[in-house]
Amino acid sequence: MMLDTTMTNAAPSPACTLITGATSGIGLSIAQRLYPQRRLILHGRQTDKLDALRERFPDAEIWGCDLAQVDLLEASLETFLKGRSLRVQALVHCAGMAPIEAIKSVTLNKWMQVLHVNLTSALLISKSLSTFRLNAKNLESIVFISSNLSGFGAKGMAAYGASKAGLDGLMKSLAMELAPRVRVNSVLPGAIRTPMTENILGQGDLAERMSRSYPLGLGEVADIAEAVAFLLSDSSRWMTGQQMTVDGGRSCNLSA
Repeated sequence: MMLDTTMTNAAPSPACTLITGATSGIGLSIAQRLYPQRRLILHGRQTDKLDALRERFPDAEIWGCDLAQVDLLEASLETFLKGRSLRVQALVHCAGMAPIEAIKSVTLNKWMQVLHVNLTSALLISKSLSTFRLNAKNLESIVFISSNLSGFGAKGMAAYGASKAGLDGLMKSLAMELAPRVRVNSVLPGAIRTPMTENILGQGDLAERMSRSYPLGLGEVADIAEAVAFLLSDSSRWMTGQQMTVDGGRSCNLSA
């Protein structure tokens, strides 16, 4: 069955889609896929990259925030939305970090930073959007960008794998708690060529060796953007609590 992800040419909805981690990689590709059919709020942390977003998406709202500073996160988001009279219909949580560290090198500070950015911020943003008085009735869909590493291990990826496994657990709990008004799903990419994965795929012939374990080869950011577009569309209206694996067949080839 073909999945219909077609978007109409109708005017953008006054309600917005918030994309975290939109300055590069998968997040940027999702923004490109949804723009201009959806009104966007694009999140990032670095000033120069936020300026680039403003040039590339002149009609989008830009929210600058360090998601690792979880104590300030909810207030930052709610102040931003209230000050601009914005309503959020959908959240795509794509922000993430993936350091490669052997367990003997993992520090508590680094561990907590990864969990804050990848997991805790997803909880706090979802909480804010679903309970904030000015927005609670507007939220309809949440999509978390997880990873196929949430289901199996990899050397040096303890913090990342734990954060993504936690993200999928959070997704399923939110799907139960926020139904029927809000649908919550996650997309589990395999190895995707992005700036974040360059430090992994650029190690010797690793990219070539990894590609051999993927029946369809390594993925591109557009592959994930299409999955997100589907989960945000009315075509997925009877889907919630689901982990959509988009990994070129890697998950059925775990022995490779």
